[in-house]
Amino acid sequence: MTDLVRTTVANGVYQIEMNRPDKKNALTAEMYSAMADGLVEAEANPAVRVILIYGSQGNFTAGNDLSDFLRNPPADKNSPVFRFINGFANLQKPFVAAVEGIAVGVGTTMLLHCDLVYAGSGARFCLPFANLGLTPEAGSSLLLAQRIGHVRAAEMLMLGEQFNAEFALYSGLVNAVIPDGQVVEHALSRCEKLAMQPAASIRITKDLMVRNQRPLVREIMARESLIFGQQLGSPEAKEAFSAFLEKRRPDFSKIT
Repeated sequence: MTDLVRTTVANGVYQIEMNRPDKKNALTAEMYSAMADGLVEAEANPAVRVILIYGSQGNFTAGNDLSDFLRNPPADKNSPVFRFINGFANLQKPFVAAVEGIAVGVGTTMLLHCDLVYAGSGARFCLPFANLGLTPEAGSSLLLAQRIGHVRAAEMLMLGEQFNAEFALYSGLVNAVIPDGQVVEHALSRCEKLAMQPAASIRITKDLMVRNQRPLVREIMARESLIFGQQLGSPEAKEAFSAFLEKRRPDFSKIT
C-alpha cells in the first residue's frame, strides 16, 4: 500500500483512508491501484465484515488528479481507475462512505455503490465529466437516474454544478447529514454496529437487493469505460484539459 492510501482493520471494519490532504485527496493511478487492491483484500479477509471509505483532514476527494491522469490515462479495464471502479460491482460485503468537504467525480459516483453514506454538513458534491469533455463513469449514467430521477440526474451530469449535503439528503444520495468533524466517527459507529449483525444475513440481504441489477450495472460500466476512453482523445476533452493546464476558461463554441 502507498502512504497516500491507509488501510486498517479493527472490530470487523476494513477502513480505507484517502490520504493526500495537501491535494484535497485528489486521486492518482497509484492511489487507485492501492484502493482496488484494498477492496479485493477486504472481500477475501474473513475477519472483515464491513468496508468503510473516507478522506483525510476534512475532504473526501477532489476526484482525479488531472495532471497524473493525463500522464497515466486509462487504457483498458486493467487500468487502476477501472480496477477500482469495477471493484464496486463485485462487493459482497457492505460498503460505507463518510463524506466531508468535497466529493468530485468518482468521489460522488462511488457513493451510488455504497450501502450507507453519511455526509458532513459542509460537504459539496460535483459530477464535472461533461465540463471536461468526458462522459459518466462507474455506472452513474444508469444508477443516478434510477436513484434521483432523469431530470435531476441530467442536470447533475450535463451541467456539472456543485450541490450541497442537504440536496444530497433530499435526493436520496446520503443517509444522513452529520456535523462536520463527526462524520467519520459516526460512520464508523454504524459500521461497527453492522459488523455485529449476523454476517451471512447481511451478505445475503445485500445480494438480494442488488443481484438482479448487477449484470446490467456491469454492462453499463463496461460501455461507459469504453466511451470514456474514446472521449479522452476528443477535441472537447483536449480543449478542456488544455484550458485546465493553462488556467483559463475552455471554449467549446467552435467544436460541434
